[in-house]
Amino acid sequence: MGKLNPYNLQMQITRMFEQGQSFFATTKVHDWLKEHNQNPADYDILFHKIYPKKSVAPGSEEEMLIEIELKRKDGQLVDSWLQEQINLQG
Repeated sequence: MGKLNPYNLQMQITRMFEQGQSFFATTKVHDWLKEHNQNPADYDILFHKIYPKKSVAPGSEEEMLIEIELKRKDGQLVDSWLQEQINLQG
């Protein structure tokens, strides 16, 4: 397994969930969207727990990741590049 960048958004959000601070995750995503010239008010933000296939023990907290899903409130499709970047792992 490659070295993970502790500064990517997905890992930061995952740590927030692991530490019981998921309340702040939406604010963190809003900040990220602003940094990428997007209006956070245009999006609904959903979080999904996923367990990568390389997981040693299913359900192990160390192997859990939080996937961030964006949905546009106006019903249009989210730019695929933006959705990919928000969950970039490396």
